[in-house]
Amino acid sequence: MLAKTLTCAVVGLEGAIVEVEVDISLGLPAMNIVGLPDTAVQEARERVRAAIKNSGCFFPQKRITVNLAPADLKKEGPAYDLPIAVGTLLASEQIPPVDPDHLFLGELSLDGSLRHTNGILPMVSLARDRNMRVVFVPSFDAPEAAIVEGLEIIPVGSLAELVNHLRGHRQIPVFAKNGLYDVQDYPSGPDMVHVRGQEHVKRALEVAAAGGHNVLMSGPPGAGKTLMARSMPSILPRMTNEESLEVTKIYSVSGMLPSETPLIVQRPFRAPHHTISHAGLVGGGRWPRPGEITLAHRGVLFLDELPEFGQHVLEVMRQPIEDGIVTISRAQGSVTFPAKFALVAAMNPCPCGYYGDSVKECTCSDVMISRYQKRISGPLLDRIDIHVEVPRVQYEKLSDDRVGETSAQIRARVEAARERQRRRFVGTKLTCNAEMGPGEVRGYCQVDAVAQGLMKAAMIQLHLSARGFHRVLKLARTIADLAGADVIGAAHVAEAVQYRPRGRG
Repeated sequence: MLAKTLTCAVVGLEGAIVEVEVDISLGLPAMNIVGLPDTAVQEARERVRAAIKNSGCFFPQKRITVNLAPADLKKEGPAYDLPIAVGTLLASEQIPPVDPDHLFLGELSLDGSLRHTNGILPMVSLARDRNMRVVFVPSFDAPEAAIVEGLEIIPVGSLAELVNHLRGHRQIPVFAKNGLYDVQDYPSGPDMVHVRGQEHVKRALEVAAAGGHNVLMSGPPGAGKTLMARSMPSILPRMTNEESLEVTKIYSVSGMLPSETPLIVQRPFRAPHHTISHAGLVGGGRWPRPGEITLAHRGVLFLDELPEFGQHVLEVMRQPIEDGIVTISRAQGSVTFPAKFALVAAMNPCPCGYYGDSVKECTCSDVMISRYQKRISGPLLDRIDIHVEVPRVQYEKLSDDRVGETSAQIRARVEAARERQRRRFVGTKLTCNAEMGPGEVRGYCQVDAVAQGLMKAAMIQLHLSARGFHRVLKLARTIADLAGADVIGAAHVAEAVQYRPRGRG
């Protein structure tokens, strides 16, 4: 007898409907799975056989053929266990027919219980888009699946429970949210109030947070670069619902979604070590998986000790920084991941770290300093909007009892600036000033006459490229937004220009 059930595959960050066809015929006992299955799917034969036996059902001692259609779509992972088991029970007439608008997802244990499965959110989202009504998922993944509105989510603990449910003996209740997603969004990480001195650096980070700009901090060891970078998430604006779903989908596919947090509401902060490979940074593998720049989507990517990263690793970031996406091509096809992140980088000015320091003398030669700083290419530096020096903190500031601004106070100004940007970009796909292209810069960055003269002088003296010119204008637009100004003035341009690099060594 032939039976059909529906399940889902994940391609990149999107789902794809897969039809599981199970045919039982006379012949030597065997179970064959076709339709481009990987090793994990092939091993489903043994898991399904043991799970069916240990759930009080019998496994047919006949020739069983399982087809995963479409056959040209690569199938990977153990999420096909449950639909194969249901299809086998249907084909052997141990359970009644199921409705065609039911979707089955989940990995089986040998005892019939269901395990956690990666990528539940994009698969359930596709089920809603295809007008399906009921989705059966492992109990552990029900909170994640219930993020998607308009579906009945059935939490399944074991195959035996599902069999009783389908037979009508004991119904499994639909999963209820019960306020599970009423999560308070509180800033994570250190607070800016703990940073002593460095007011100009905190101002630069505020501008970066308000417009989604990239920052490079340079200074001697112990000046507070890492502390301020780790405080960056505490001043970023709250994520919108769309952004939360985007980030949650990425972490669901990567298997990194926290069990206690079905919906991610805080902006990601990723800080990979400088020994990371380019595949770990931008994504890759035989079957591409998201890298650190995608895991930092809508958040912060912090690269500490920037010159210590491999030059090839840094260069592969140039296109994602510019476009906000990364496309990974393999022989089997291409996958595109989102990568709209704010880059925050920190570095020492020289190998010993004390070039230009007011207290400790640098021991590096000019050649060593030049070689060290040239590890970062000019095109990459040109894509960083804000370059700021982080000097040594003096004793008077460290011992001062006065309390500086908290992250909450800075965050309020950042959110006000982002709100101006949201109103400005209504009807477009832009979310912040850093995402503007040349056309948007021309339309939204209106500069007064005095500021135009300043921009002309800056372009001549700093030898700005066309990209650098547009980045200065975008930065000035963000500074004007923080000031509540509609037109970019000379003061806004002057502050934006001072964040450009002055040269090396």
